Parts: sequence; C-alpha cells; structure tokens
Amino acid sequence: MTWHDRVVPSVKTPRLTLRPFTLDDTDALFDLMSRPEVARWSGRGVPMVDRQEAVERIERMPVRRGDHPAADVFAVVPHDVEAPVGMAVLVPVPSSEGFDRDDHEIGWHLHPDVWGRGYATEAAKALVERAFTAGIPELYAVTNPDNVRSQAVCARLGMTDLGLRHDWYDRELRAFRLDRP
Repeated sequence: MTWHDRVVPSVKTPRLTLRPFTLDDTDALFDLMSRPEVARWSGRGVPMVDRQEAVERIERMPVRRGDHPAADVFAVVPHDVEAPVGMAVLVPVPSSEGFDRDDHEIGWHLHPDVWGRGYATEAAKALVERAFTAGIPELYAVTNPDNVRSQAVCARLGMTDLGLRHDWYDRELRAFRLDRP
C-alpha cells in the first residue's frame, strides 16, 4: 500500500463528522466552490465553473494531504445530513519561493447556508487536537488579508496573529500560528 492508498480515519465531534472526500461528494464540493462568496477566500480565489473541476480536485486530494498520517482534506458533514457542507484541511502548506519551510496548515471553507453555526471552529479544534496528538509541533492558518471571518476563527482557536507574511503560496497572506502545548 502506498501513502496514496492509506485509510484516513474519520474525526467525530459533537455535531460533525470530518471524513475524507470521495467522488460521491463531487456535487457538494462543486456547489461549495462554485460560489463566489466561498471561492474568493480559496487558493485561486476563482469559483469553479464546471463540475469536472470538483472531480479533479477530489482526485488530487491524496497528493495534497502529503505523507503525514494525520493530514488530509476532510469533508465536513453534520450528523443530521449526508452531504458535506464544507471542507476542513490539515495539510502541508507550500512554502513561497525563497523560503524553506516544512509547515502544516489548518483551514476551512463552509457553505454560506451554514455560516454562523460554529462549524468552522468545531472542525478546526478537532483538527488541532488530531495534529498535536500525532506529533505535529505547530500549525499555521493563512488567510486572505480581508477574510475577517476566518481570522475570527483563528482567534477563537487561540492562534497567534503573525501579521502579513509572504512565507507561503507566493503571496501576501495574514498568518496565524498555534504551538503544541
């Protein structure tokens, strides 16, 4: 078995299940990432326009999660529904050119219909616990400088605001760090 084939266990919280995406989640992921109000905060900042983009993203997820056993891209599924309402990530964060970093990030994107319910914070707390239990020494969250909602989640997690940085993704982002206790 290669690391691409490894089984990543689900994470349960009081209201959510965080589990790896499958191709059965294509429509939910496309619905999420085709929304401008969600996609504007994502890596490219551009909404998906074709369902095939969601298929391709799901197929790339095994590479995106890297080789740490705790890492993955997780579908966020409330216990009372079957389809994901968002995604949460615990993945390696790509260093910008000229930086030699080996960091992991946590992040989240949720459907606007569930904004304000605390799902991002609940999912992120579960991934923080997962990461620290698995020995990851520190976590980063990198946000668009204008994404105050995600920055509020970072504050609720107790993350340290590092200000504007260029260390990751070859662009200026507002970064936050949380050290393992």
